[in-house]
Amino acid sequence: MAATYEELRQLVPHIWLSFQQMAEFEKDPLIIVGGTGVWARTADGRTLLDGVASAAVSALGYGNQQVQQAMKEQIDQMLFCPTLQATNEPALRLAARLASLLPGDLNRAFLTSGGSEATECAMKLARQYHIQTGNPGKYKIIGRYRSYHGTTVGALGASGTPLGWFFDSWSNGFLHALPPTCHHCPFGQPGPDHCHLECVEQIDAMIRYEGPGTVAAVIVDPVMAGAGVLVPRPDYYSRLREICDEHEVLLIFDEVLTGFGRLGQWFACDYYRVLPDIVCLGKGISSGFAPLAATVVRDHVARAFDGTWASGRQFRHGHTFGGNPLACATGLAVIDVIEQSDLVGHARELGTQIQQALDQLAEEFDAIAEVRGAGLLWGVQLAPSQPAGRPADDGAALAAGVVRACLAHENLIVRQTVGAVHISPPLIVSSAEVDEIFERLRRALRRTLPA
Repeated sequence: MAATYEELRQLVPHIWLSFQQMAEFEKDPLIIVGGTGVWARTADGRTLLDGVASAAVSALGYGNQQVQQAMKEQIDQMLFCPTLQATNEPALRLAARLASLLPGDLNRAFLTSGGSEATECAMKLARQYHIQTGNPGKYKIIGRYRSYHGTTVGALGASGTPLGWFFDSWSNGFLHALPPTCHHCPFGQPGPDHCHLECVEQIDAMIRYEGPGTVAAVIVDPVMAGAGVLVPRPDYYSRLREICDEHEVLLIFDEVLTGFGRLGQWFACDYYRVLPDIVCLGKGISSGFAPLAATVVRDHVARAFDGTWASGRQFRHGHTFGGNPLACATGLAVIDVIEQSDLVGHARELGTQIQQALDQLAEEFDAIAEVRGAGLLWGVQLAPSQPAGRPADDGAALAAGVVRACLAHENLIVRQTVGAVHISPPLIVSSAEVDEIFERLRRALRRTLPA
């Protein structure tokens, strides 16, 4: 018999959750016990509409029979193999499948269990690559302020968020450029029409001032979800590709969140038509049904690691559960469902509907400063008006209030990223369910925002 909510609540003091103030969480813990499609069931009897796909992870929502069957078959076949000496059939098939989906010559996949592992792996690859191609002084990694690449030490070092402030002294060689925040340009431009890509040219200047012989890679989250869903202009990344090529710097796309159809294209590198040297994948790769991620490199990067055992050129990195057979079989099944149901095209079509709904909300609420996004990844930037002479509020307090109102009063799960409300439903969401998300959001906005 399933435990009651009160029985489960008594267990909460023994667990520690990501980014949570546990003293507050324990007062009213949210405990998910199941779900169907885009709807989650809680231990206290509520049914919640998931407007963020569990942090843009659950591409296929809560449960999928085709994926579950593939997982059961793999459980009967094999659950683990020695990763240091061997591989397995699902891992081989997944690596080849990723190569077939990704553009260009992104052909070699290093399989891991989570997004932080994937980005950490990418930066270690970049540094060892330069050592083995005759440029041992190239060790610095350039990220961007307000970016997010994970919570391991290296991933935090590349991130540009306050999360890393406690651990800055643990890492070195990380630099940060200003982000492409067109709604509040750090270079003082009044809007995109006046932009001369100062933010990306700054990266070129940073490499020149630091010395091209010291910079190994630039890592970017192509759509900056952690910064409120910033969607740079297409020429931002084409120019960044040119800069990296000029200075022999590797370009890393952190697509842990944007990959597998989230933007209405398979990957952000398809959306922007830019070929990075390394791509990091996670989240939607397994729809959260199993821990899975990957770091995929182009042929010229992989060749730098070729040699004999005696050469010592093998990648000096590994994870116990990387390439786990169950996780890889899960990923293959998820990709099958995405392809068979054309969920990438579905996300692209619904993106138009979402933009129209958000534009209507922006007309209704003065506190909505901007809506940004693509496909099934959107941010609603809140910026309350301020009395003359006072600095502008970034909307963080308002966004937090909207998120709380959505959950408490509308049974809708959304997230806050900086001063924006983040919306990223599962790829399987229907048009009617999109309408329901925005009707509930509208009611929460009316309850929260100033008249």
